[in-house]
Amino acid sequence: MSDTTHNTRRVHGQVKWFDPVKGFGFVIADEGGPDILLHANVLRNFGQSSVADRAVVELDVQTTERGVQAVEVVRIDPPQDADAGGLADFQEMDPEELRNAPLLPARVKWFDKGKGFGFANTFGEEEDVFVHVEVLRRSGLADLQPGEALAIRVVDGKRGRMAAEVCGWEMAIKQSKVS
Repeated sequence: MSDTTHNTRRVHGQVKWFDPVKGFGFVIADEGGPDILLHANVLRNFGQSSVADRAVVELDVQTTERGVQAVEVVRIDPPQDADAGGLADFQEMDPEELRNAPLLPARVKWFDKGKGFGFANTFGEEEDVFVHVEVLRRSGLADLQPGEALAIRVVDGKRGRMAAEVCGWEMAIKQSKVS
């Protein structure tokens, strides 16, 4: 007997939790029902190595002998409360300037979730870009891995170059093809 049925269905839900070290997490479907397993490989196929708790997701899922599992991530939106209490560094900036900053190709230099920040390098620039954990959360991410490819919106802040938005490289490519 096959471990899966080949019938997939589209589900909207919210990330309950995701642990990149364990390589999986769970999603709660808006329609209710059992938790949906979200494996790191499925998330990586979408172009991300992590996803923020309470992020809003659209998934294709299958019911298996082991339960409901995501087979493809279609969309990830930041948690609905992500804009609450914004970062002090961005409060004095024009929101239009933040939205219109170009997406630049970058690689993660290092990121420490416990400290709440890290740094990335944009292609062709020597100066590091500061990445705050709250910016990740607003972008629908929870963690970054050294060497991970990203696209980031960079602004000049009080403390130098800062990421205003972060997305996985593959997601940035998909978004640019839609535009």
